[in-house]
Amino acid sequence: MYYTGIDIGSTSAKVIVLDGSNDVICRNVMPTGWSSVDTAEKIRRELAEAGINSECSKFVATGYGRISVPYADKTITEITCHGKGAAFLYEDDTCTVIDIGGQDTKIISIMKGQVIDFIMNDKCSAGTGRFLEIMASTLGVGLSELCNLARSGSGVSISSMCTVFAESEVVSLIGSGHSKEDIAYGIVDSITNKVKSLCGKLSADNTRIYLTGGLCESDYIIESLSDKLGIRILSNRNGRYAGALGAALSAKSIK
Repeated sequence: MYYTGIDIGSTSAKVIVLDGSNDVICRNVMPTGWSSVDTAEKIRRELAEAGINSECSKFVATGYGRISVPYADKTITEITCHGKGAAFLYEDDTCTVIDIGGQDTKIISIMKGQVIDFIMNDKCSAGTGRFLEIMASTLGVGLSELCNLARSGSGVSISSMCTVFAESEVVSLIGSGHSKEDIAYGIVDSITNKVKSLCGKLSADNTRIYLTGGLCESDYIIESLSDKLGIRILSNRNGRYAGALGAALSAKSIK
């Protein structure tokens, strides 16, 4: 029997398939696109081609588009799945998880493997991956290049809380002759400051903090967050799959 977790986020969909020993049989990530329904069907077809279907697997869906997975045996909130997945991934059942997603940022406090508290900013894309994508596009660079540029910059701050106004602020900085490096620094600094503010609103005594989500592979984001929070943020390349992993682990409890 296999256990499949499907995490359909606002910008990307992640899939993890586990066997009975919790070994990863396959993993995949793809753009969500404009239709979560179409993405869910594409995932179903690809899994079926790999021999993974309802006859040999339990399915749990999570994330923004979890209701768009008609073949899921169960749907679970992304908070629960990210907490469970991160605790398993990092082999740490008492910690804090920072998940910077496409449209929201979640701070999750885990105690003895259970989510005991969380906070998220879902009213505005400022402080999220989507914000970073928009700002990078304004500078005419990709996300990876933006972070590389930011490492060499300094002295610029982005004060606007709204993505639209922040984009206008970046355009003004470009027009004023500021370097791409300094503007990139201000953009990343804006995001990590917002994450720091969120962490301050969550009463968590955990001394270990892990980063998940699409930015978990960005060394500079991790360094900036670590500096802001005064603690070394830990992550690894599989952090973006935490939600799907938590969903797959949850599928094991389905009778």
